[in-house]
Amino acid sequence: MELGAKSIRTFIGSKDYDISRKFYLDLGFKEIITSKKMSYFNLGTVGFYLQDYYVKNWVDNSMVFLEVENLKSVFANIEELQLPQKYKRVKLSEIKHNDWGNEFFLHDPSGVLWHFGEFN
Repeated sequence: MELGAKSIRTFIGSKDYDISRKFYLDLGFKEIITSKKMSYFNLGTVGFYLQDYYVKNWVDNSMVFLEVENLKSVFANIEELQLPQKYKRVKLSEIKHNDWGNEFFLHDPSGVLWHFGEFN
């Protein structure tokens, strides 16, 4: 069956909506406000919805994988932003080398785990 899909977008929660919005803007996303309690953040054709809604178990178990073209360059750019110094709970890992490719991890201020990856 052909669905004619054009995009897929996840919804993620935020413990402090304003702090999370600033974090994603600092990370380089563009924001489109969709309502008082939700915005769409995008990097060109890919994006997600950030909600002013928090359930600890949900957010602590939320993960997003962002495939990038040049992982080392993206890592260096994010490292320069010093996000862990600017935001509580934000953690940035080193690059991990796997059989399938390489990745690093970034926790947002609410605890959402981002995987930035590059396939072999």
